[in-house]
Amino acid sequence: MREGLRRGAAHQSVAWLTRDDHEDGSAPADADGAHHAPRRPSAVREALLVAAGIPFALPLLLLLAAAGSNLYGPFVALLLVLVEWLTALQRSRLRALGGLEIPERPPVAPAQVRGPRRLGAWLRTESTWRQFGYHLVASPMLACCGLLALLVWGGALTLTTVLGWAWLMPLGSRVRSGPWMAADVLLTVVGVLLLFLTPWLLGGLARLERRAARALLGPNRAHELARRVEDLAESRAGVVDAADAERRRIERDLHDGAQQRLVSLAMNLGLARKTLKDVSPEAMRVIVEAHEEAQAAIVELRDLVRGLHPVVLEDRGLDAALSGIAARAPLPVRLDVSLPDRVAPTVEAVAYFVVSEALANVAKHARASKVTLSVRQVAARLRIVLVDDGVGGADPSRGTGLHGLRKRAASVDGTLAISSPLGGPTTITVELPCEL
Repeated sequence: MREGLRRGAAHQSVAWLTRDDHEDGSAPADADGAHHAPRRPSAVREALLVAAGIPFALPLLLLLAAAGSNLYGPFVALLLVLVEWLTALQRSRLRALGGLEIPERPPVAPAQVRGPRRLGAWLRTESTWRQFGYHLVASPMLACCGLLALLVWGGALTLTTVLGWAWLMPLGSRVRSGPWMAADVLLTVVGVLLLFLTPWLLGGLARLERRAARALLGPNRAHELARRVEDLAESRAGVVDAADAERRRIERDLHDGAQQRLVSLAMNLGLARKTLKDVSPEAMRVIVEAHEEAQAAIVELRDLVRGLHPVVLEDRGLDAALSGIAARAPLPVRLDVSLPDRVAPTVEAVAYFVVSEALANVAKHARASKVTLSVRQVAARLRIVLVDDGVGGADPSRGTGLHGLRKRAASVDGTLAISSPLGGPTTITVELPCEL
């Protein structure tokens, strides 16, 4: 999943959400994070982009021409019907001339939904009305401004030739002398200035077109972010479930395989220890040591299996599993569990390990004489409160294992809060979702 996120820019929605407005002068970064000088579109390309948008002023002109007549309503309905087609044309223009790739919006309804229901879903989608507003207002206004800017550029190009045309007039002509000559020079200077300033105006209009198209024609960024967060949450839940399933598989393999073999070995060694009487003392000592080592290995393996995934948690639930932890704890634990229903298996596993590690931390660092553990279901959250009467002063930043507890709780969208003043008591509050 991390590798997928690292390559997330290849994903259409991620690329859309993370693309910067490089046309405003910011430097894009390559795959290694290095920044290079931005490549600005040429003035001719920007002019072509603006010029290609001029025909899109037609919808507004038709509506203005039909204002006050019986054709106004049909024209509005026609524009609404042609929204998708006009949007596709605008995407093609911006992609070919503006270097901007605008992803298509997600489907407004499932493929099996057809007829009036699909039309109703299309009309209720806010992106439909954003596109309608773009084609009715934003695009025509930008087209009119673009037309004006191109006319100014054409006029500037004409004005720059005024002095040349004046010099082509015969000697003695009024155009080549007196106030007319001064006017020719002034017009030529104005034309040269406009010739250099108009590309900046066209570039500004082109950038404004890109911003308007990105905001109105593409998917809603807030909705795309929310959808992406949901996808990531589902992916994370899948990874957590897969890890929990893998722990269960390892636990079963160890329980049914290695542990059973060790038990069989210990039984055979115990049987040999009891029945073989005519062996030498050295051989008997070897058998006894092997028997004791096998028993110790069984105990360690059972602890390992229990640490991976306790069988009682899967068979009897969180209440029974926590009761086992409390019974094995090196200090008295007062346990209060109130769970009307079982929570998700992954959440149960996280709760079990959080409590187990928290009690281990208490026994190791707190110098406490007793612990109170409360586990309750509050609405859709599992609330775990652990209080000890130790010396307090617990700090997650000092590496006492509390940071790991917080990360374990966060793996299922849970939270962990710690209150530990010097002198105690220390209170650890964990909240986990009941379902993922």
